[in-house]
Amino acid sequence: MAVADGWECHALSVDYGQRHRAELDAARRVASALGAVEHRVVRIDLGIFGGSALTDPAIEVPRTPSEGIPVTYVPARNTIFLALALAHAEVCEASAIFTGVNAVDYSGYPDCRPEFVAAFERLANVATKRAVEGAPIEILAPIIELGKGEIVRRGHALGVDFALTVSCYNADAAGRACGECDACRFRRAGFAEAGIPDPTRYRGNDLK
Repeated sequence: MAVADGWECHALSVDYGQRHRAELDAARRVASALGAVEHRVVRIDLGIFGGSALTDPAIEVPRTPSEGIPVTYVPARNTIFLALALAHAEVCEASAIFTGVNAVDYSGYPDCRPEFVAAFERLANVATKRAVEGAPIEILAPIIELGKGEIVRRGHALGVDFALTVSCYNADAAGRACGECDACRFRRAGFAEAGIPDPTRYRGNDLK
């Protein structure tokens, strides 16, 4: 969506000690396919804090929907991600940061809500040299209020190859999805709602 709007995109991924690396491999493929100016990977280790099924191997990824905020929530993850993106944006003189957070068909993470994005934008514009010198930065979340079906339709219209992407919380080393976690359920429902074939590679043939 950013590319379609004419932005030159500097893609940033974070290797934060997550359960699998398939999403990082997918991010490289997507950045290349969409013509990003560059794609950088920042390495930090949120696993030293634990507290999430995505960073602590002792906590299992739920296979059924759970009440409240699930154990796949990574404490402060999007705050940390946006802070890293803010540093990169300031150095490369970017005027906007795009984030793919979504607050419609989602797991209830507090750092995916519009009020979080708005609050971080306010923070960014009191915390950076460029902002206080008169060049504020926007935090743009173009899919935050879209359902997964609409996200799939928008992506399809823009020519996105969804086969390059990985959503699963528990993908295997080959990037094949489990088909059972929240991310898989939301993704599968989105393709069904959009009426577009789901290209996701699942470990179980019955889910294809």
